Amino acid sequence: MKHIFVVDDEHNIRDLIRKYLEIEGYKVTCFSSGQNVAHEIERLRPALIIMDIMMPGIDGLEVCRQIRAKSEVPIIFVSARDEELDRILGLEIGADDYLTKPFSPRELLVRIKNIFRRLDKSVNKQNEFLEIKDIIIYPARRYIAKDNQELKLTAKEYELFEFLVKNKKMAFSREQLLEKVWGYDFLGDDRIIDDLIKRIRKKLKDLNSLLEVTTVWGYGYRIDD
Repeated sequence: MKHIFVVDDEHNIRDLIRKYLEIEGYKVTCFSSGQNVAHEIERLRPALIIMDIMMPGIDGLEVCRQIRAKSEVPIIFVSARDEELDRILGLEIGADDYLTKPFSPRELLVRIKNIFRRLDKSVNKQNEFLEIKDIIIYPARRYIAKDNQELKLTAKEYELFEFLVKNKKMAFSREQLLEKVWGYDFLGDDRIIDDLIKRIRKKLKDLNSLLEVTTVWGYGYRIDD
């Protein structure tokens, strides 16, 4: 159950948002001001914050600044002010979305779900990995390891290695590999691929990996599983 903070000095607005969110299965904690919101984030760990901008005492913009100093929790601003400058300022200081009052609770729910969907995709992408023999690659993190030991590659070594792993069993010429790693505008010698492969092989050997880069004589290279 995802926990959502609702921060608004208007009781009717808080109550309306709370009811809609609870119907959708969210846990809701309401605040009538921004006074203790930043502190309560550390204790209650909300998944998202819906917050008014114009509140007595500390306003929503200042609360957002306090939150962003220590948390990346998604924030949706709701405000009666529809001026472009307010929307831009809210987004610039770290809000993820901005909704103008009066608003449809259904639209708010759609925006909440879109934020959660993006976050879930991001987490899933970070956890995606390629596995070949005793090597694991996490592309989103550009991290390679064997038995929790990192295989440390330079940027170009990594790009070449990842490309060959993603296209395992397929042979590529040096010219094709240059194009994939450097692009069309590379003017150097294609023997630089040989040098990269040599360094990758040495680093795999240093980790006692079972994975090898195979030479396709007179053509180029491939990786087999």
